Amino acid sequence: MLHRTKPGRSLKWGLIGAATVLTVPLLAACGSSEDGVVLSFYTAADGAEQYAEAAANCTAAAGGRYTVEQRTLPKGADDQRLQLARRLTGNDSSLDIMTLDVVWTAEFAEAGWALPLPPDVAAKVGEGTLEGPLESAKWQDQLYAAPLNTNTQLLWYRKDLMPDGQPPQTWDQMIDIAEGLAGEGRPSWIGVQGKQYEGLMVWFNTLLASAGGSVVADDGTTVTVADGDAALTALEVMKRVATAKGADPSVSQGDEASSRLGMESGKSAFEVNWPFVLPGMIENAEKGDLPFIDDKGNPTSENTGNTVLTVDGQQNFLPAPYPSVIPGRPAEVTIGGFNVAVAKTSRHPDLAFEAVQCLRNEENQRNNAVNGGVPPTLASLYDDPAFQEAYPAWREVRDGLDTASVRPVSPAYQSISTLITATLNPVGDIDPPRTVDELAEQVRKAVNSEGLIP
Repeated sequence: MLHRTKPGRSLKWGLIGAATVLTVPLLAACGSSEDGVVLSFYTAADGAEQYAEAAANCTAAAGGRYTVEQRTLPKGADDQRLQLARRLTGNDSSLDIMTLDVVWTAEFAEAGWALPLPPDVAAKVGEGTLEGPLESAKWQDQLYAAPLNTNTQLLWYRKDLMPDGQPPQTWDQMIDIAEGLAGEGRPSWIGVQGKQYEGLMVWFNTLLASAGGSVVADDGTTVTVADGDAALTALEVMKRVATAKGADPSVSQGDEASSRLGMESGKSAFEVNWPFVLPGMIENAEKGDLPFIDDKGNPTSENTGNTVLTVDGQQNFLPAPYPSVIPGRPAEVTIGGFNVAVAKTSRHPDLAFEAVQCLRNEENQRNNAVNGGVPPTLASLYDDPAFQEAYPAWREVRDGLDTASVRPVSPAYQSISTLITATLNPVGDIDPPRTVDELAEQVRKAVNSEGLIP
């Protein structure tokens, strides 16, 4: 999954920065041992330290009935999915619990790889969980996983470059401001994810949903991307971002990391990105890695005391709601994150479902957010003053989740995503009317398992 490139263990959110020494149980490889039942917990690489800490917490809470052993999957999302698929199709009984990217739910459910949550567990998981993340764990109205964490992109902007100090509310306003800055010889890039990869799918899906459209219908197979004018509107925004005066010349190679670096280098006025960018910039500022900026906002070798992060001692790099596509209509931002599921291969599903509830409890989600940077899925945390202090972007994240969208829910999602991103890249070459027709044809092929994957 794309969705979360983030700095390492040294994340600092406001006053929070204490590191925790982890102790990963070194136990037998699978199922059970002389020490009792061992439940393996295969997780994404990002946040592995927090997941290991949760495993240790849940082992302690189990009182000796079982041990949860965290194991790290490969770094890349495709490699994670491939390893899990191979273990599941090979009936690997050492696989008990697994983190699933939110876009894998339908595929893993349809294939019978993830067990449906028993009714009593589903009821407990649903209680207090935000609606958007909860929907991402369902397939055909049944929960196949429990939301572990979520993610949503925000607009990040430089206050010193805003005409009235306020961020734009729409994409058109943002592009107009950027072009005005370019005309004044000031930083003007808009950081977006235009490279041919999952990030481009997230950008397109957000713009499409915000314009009132969808890629496929709820059945996962009926192609709807060309219905109405939503796709045309979304593509016109993408084309304009890529070709605007003063645009990032490498926009079609942009990803989350390059968007962050473009901002930190002083070249960008805006970026749409995940919340990890704020602690990352704070960390780099503390190391002295941010350039100074002059009175026009451009990087300078002169020590002005001002950086992208702070100007005149005040925070200058700020979050704002994701820009709307339709004025007055909140953006529907594509959510990311991970759910946690019990594998069909588990020899101890009852204990595994019990452990799943512990792994996503409030304590462990708080740790994932504060020390790992990923937003929680439990509504109660967003209302907790201590959490609000430790997680500065909590309000924008919560507001974004209230109107979130999900990527196409379909067992064919991987093919859909691959074909859409191949069609949309390079972004500057998009011809909106023609590209809408191409997208419809490519999605049709994907849901019907036709054609070759680029």
